[in-house]
Amino acid sequence: MARVNHKKVKQLINEKRSKISDRQFFTSRILALHFEDMAMAQTRRYKYSRRIHVNLFWEPKNEEIACTNNLTVHINTGNKMVTKNRSREDRYQIVCGLFAHELGHCLYTDFPSAQTYDNFLKAYKWYPQPPVLKTSSDIRNESDLWDYAKADPRNLEMLRYIAQNISNILEDGYIESRMLSRFPGKLGYCLETLRAQHWETIPTVTQLIEHEDEDSHIFESILQLILSYVKYGEIKYGDEPLSDERIQMVFGLLPELDSAIINPSGRDRWNVVNLILVRCWNYIQNFIEVCKTRQEEAEAAGAGKSLTQTLAEHLQALAGGSDPGEGSSIPVADSGPSSPVSNAEQRAKTMAQANQNESEENPVEADCSSQTDSGEEDGAGNAAGQRSDDELPARLDGGDAELSKKQEVYPEETGRLPYMNTERVSEPMGGEITRDDAYERERYSGAATDIERLLEKMAERAAYKQLENERLRELNDAAQGISYGDIHAGVSIRVKRIAEVDEELVEQYDSISGPLLTISRQLQKSLVQQLKDKQRGGKQTGLMMGRRLDAHALCRNDGKVFYKNALPNEIPEMAVGLLLDESGSMSSGDRCTYARASAIILYDFCRALNIPIMVYGHSTGGGDVELFSYAEFESIDQNDKYRMMDISARSSNRDGAALRFVAEQLSKRPEEIKILILVSDGQPAAPGYYGSAAEEDLRGIKLEYRRKGILFIAAAIGDDKPSIERIYGESYMDITDLNQLPVKLTNVVKRHIRA
Repeated sequence: MARVNHKKVKQLINEKRSKISDRQFFTSRILALHFEDMAMAQTRRYKYSRRIHVNLFWEPKNEEIACTNNLTVHINTGNKMVTKNRSREDRYQIVCGLFAHELGHCLYTDFPSAQTYDNFLKAYKWYPQPPVLKTSSDIRNESDLWDYAKADPRNLEMLRYIAQNISNILEDGYIESRMLSRFPGKLGYCLETLRAQHWETIPTVTQLIEHEDEDSHIFESILQLILSYVKYGEIKYGDEPLSDERIQMVFGLLPELDSAIINPSGRDRWNVVNLILVRCWNYIQNFIEVCKTRQEEAEAAGAGKSLTQTLAEHLQALAGGSDPGEGSSIPVADSGPSSPVSNAEQRAKTMAQANQNESEENPVEADCSSQTDSGEEDGAGNAAGQRSDDELPARLDGGDAELSKKQEVYPEETGRLPYMNTERVSEPMGGEITRDDAYERERYSGAATDIERLLEKMAERAAYKQLENERLRELNDAAQGISYGDIHAGVSIRVKRIAEVDEELVEQYDSISGPLLTISRQLQKSLVQQLKDKQRGGKQTGLMMGRRLDAHALCRNDGKVFYKNALPNEIPEMAVGLLLDESGSMSSGDRCTYARASAIILYDFCRALNIPIMVYGHSTGGGDVELFSYAEFESIDQNDKYRMMDISARSSNRDGAALRFVAEQLSKRPEEIKILILVSDGQPAAPGYYGSAAEEDLRGIKLEYRRKGILFIAAAIGDDKPSIERIYGESYMDITDLNQLPVKLTNVVKRHIRA
């Protein structure tokens, strides 16, 4: 029997793995079992006897993302919250973060108390006890609440639904804080990744107010602020002052919200729900009436939505929120130390802002801010209802102290002690050498995972290097297969490409890319909404002129009574090739620096809009043409952006051969629009290749490939601009101000997208 070729076996395994789509991976039973096993291992400390099942499904059009009935965790891995992340690893972290969140509900949520609360509310009673009413406004609101609930069964139904959603917001803050404290390893890390992504989607108060003018309500804004605080400890104010009524409403609830995410008692959290219902009653009542009106309008239009469905559509649209969980179990018995609250520093800062704002609005009362309503201090010298900094402990970096003294190992660099000048070290006394025969290993379950991560990284690097070398051979074969014409006969063509990106290139890119990527994002922003509108189409109303009258707008006095239907249009597919002159003259006046920056911006711009782009540089070496491949249409290792840091001024320039090679590669693309952008500071200048004959060669190449559908843009940035204009004619673009080079190159792409 022949020996097994392990190399071929590994290659076959890698080949199979490379063909697995995200949908297959994220709905596989193997991944579901992975999460189930993770839950069993992590919850062993609680003697949690029931196995948590995981159901992974892929439904991109379904707005539901994750929920649990305390027996099974359901996760929609096709939701845009997951799929908007580009890499599979990032998507895995989000899915794992969703699983960690739902696992928190299974472990720490008191499901029976929710049913008890609902039964009490249906009987027009508070559970577990009536809220503490400190002001006449609270007393009046409570009376109005019960009168309103008893007036119409629908009112009570909606009040019950709102109470459950408020409870779910508080529960999300509580269980996530608990999970971050108890599971600082993979579950905690992935949950933090999910929270960071959620935080980016949370709107500012200014944005919430603007949305209220469209189809939102002020009560939804208040709920969004409560959710923001209980989960992250802070509020995005935007341009609004702290005196805004939405902010003030949340500021008045801060002590109760803090207690809700610390207190392990689910019953006590319902007391906070009761208080929020009373404090916000005026907003809630108006919100319910608005939902009634919208439901009646939808019903008249034949939509057939129930009142609860209408209400759910509004409340489930909260950024960073989740679907309410269902179940029948009580929380696990946790005998460990009390869990520190998450984002303690942010919470203390928000509390200080609330106190400062109150002092500014009530300067007379500020002198008595340390006293309670009755003018007395509590035993610790703190005002009643306020907590000291000790009650907001920060999360321990070392992990769970009750399990191990060992710290988690991270692939990225973390904080270190700064270097200090010292005169001497300490001289401890009384030390002795002892032997510990009873030592047993401390548990660090991540050792195998850490090694596996390193081995995987090494394997990936080796595989990428091999694939890049294979690609380089293919590029050189393609270069040799092109007919360059008699003028380039006897000239060797070589394609060069960095097979493995080193850390120095990565560090250089990271140090300078920030401002460049900001420019790219600004250029994208001006185009993205326009593209969405063009793809979506729809009805455009409020026009001063048109062929169609809008019957609903005839009552307007401004004459904007016309409308038109904009048909959806597909955005034309496009591919871009960028060829950079890397002749020695590019070293003058920072021309090469601007060319490099422009390549980075244009590359990021095109990648963000899913436009295939290739970036090449060209020069000569010993009379032969050298082509430098910085970015290919299909990236293997996703490191092309780092390769562009190698763009440099080199030797002379034999433009014709380089231009023909890039044009030939671009002509093979299937996209409808193909743009070739040439950035040069002068006319062709290489041994045996200059003057009118070289210019005629370039004009011939341009005409040949223009017939093949390629659009040429020649950006001139040097003193020989008249020569470049003479060569490329109407394709010439003058870049007098080098600062405008990135914007002008990007505008070329934008102009053809709008076409």
